[in-house]
Amino acid sequence: MQITNFYLEPANYEVDFDALHYVRHEVFVLEHRIPPEVEFDELDRQCHHVIARDEQSRPIATGRLSPDGKIGRMAVLRDWRNQRVGQSMLRFLLEKARQLGLETVSADAQLAALDFYRKAGFVEEGAVFVAAGIPHQTLRLLLQPLDKSVRRTAKPAAASVQAMRLETLESASAATLQLIADARRQLTIYSRDLEYALYGHNEIVEALKQFALRNRGGGVRIIIQEPANLRGQTHPVLELAQRLTSHFQICAPVEAEDLQYLSAFLLNDSGGYLFRLLGNRYEGHWSPNLPAKNRRLQEEFERVWQRSRPCTEFRVLGL
Repeated sequence: MQITNFYLEPANYEVDFDALHYVRHEVFVLEHRIPPEVEFDELDRQCHHVIARDEQSRPIATGRLSPDGKIGRMAVLRDWRNQRVGQSMLRFLLEKARQLGLETVSADAQLAALDFYRKAGFVEEGAVFVAAGIPHQTLRLLLQPLDKSVRRTAKPAAASVQAMRLETLESASAATLQLIADARRQLTIYSRDLEYALYGHNEIVEALKQFALRNRGGGVRIIIQEPANLRGQTHPVLELAQRLTSHFQICAPVEAEDLQYLSAFLLNDSGGYLFRLLGNRYEGHWSPNLPAKNRRLQEEFERVWQRSRPCTEFRVLGL
C-alpha cells in the first residue's frame, strides 16, 4: 500500500495528547506488547514532540526529543511504514536539537531499527541491553552546530530604489533572482499556480534551495491561488519544499474575495518586491528596496494567509 500525502508539525503534549497517545498505543502497546505504564512516562511532558499527519490531518506517526538530547518513542502506523515517514521525523527532531544548541543526540533503538539510525549517521555505543523485554542498542550522533551570526554594528538603511518596469519573462526572472539573493531570512510568494516558466527555472529553484539551506531559522511562505492546476504535475519548487519541509509553508485561499485576486508578487525581508498585474503574465514592476510598497504587499499577504488553508496535498514527502 503506497500512501504519499503527509506532513509534519511540532506537537504540544497537552494539546495533542490524544493523537500522540493513539499512535503510540497502536504501535508500542498493541503491536509490541509494551505495558502502557512503561510506554507513557513523566518525561513526556518535558519533551519536544513531532507528529506526522495524513492529508485529512489524522495522526500517523510520532517521535520525541528529551531535554538531554535523547530521541525516542518513534512510532509509525503500519500502513505508513517504508514510505520514509520515520526519516522525515528524525530529520525534524535533529533540526530541533540543533536549534536547542545540543552538541550530540542519542537513541535507544530496538535492534531491528539499527539501520534506520545508522543511515542518519548514528554510531553504536555500549552493549546491547533489554528494555520492556526487547533488546536495544544505544546509538549516538554528533551534531553539526548551526552557524552563529556575528553581531555587527547596524548599518544605515539603504536608500529606496524607484520601481522599475517588468515587461518580459526574462526581466521577471532576473528580478526574482535578485530578490532571493538579497533576502535575509524570509521570502514571501503570492502566486497563481507557481508559474512554471518563472518558478520552474533551474536558476530560481537553485536560488531558493541555497536560501533555505543558509537560513535555518528562516523560511519561504507561499500562497498558491489555484493549487488544482498543479495536481498530478511535477514542479521543482514543490519537490524542493518536500525535501526541506521545515523551511517551506504553502497555503491556498478559500475566501471568494481572495480567490478573485488576479495579481502575483514576491517579497523579501530587505524591502524588495516584485509585482505582476496578472498572475499568468510577466508585466509589472519591481524594486530591490522600496519598503513602502513591500509593506503594503506584505499586509495583503498576511490578510490572505491568516484565512487560507494549508496545502497538505503539496506536503508530500517522497522520502
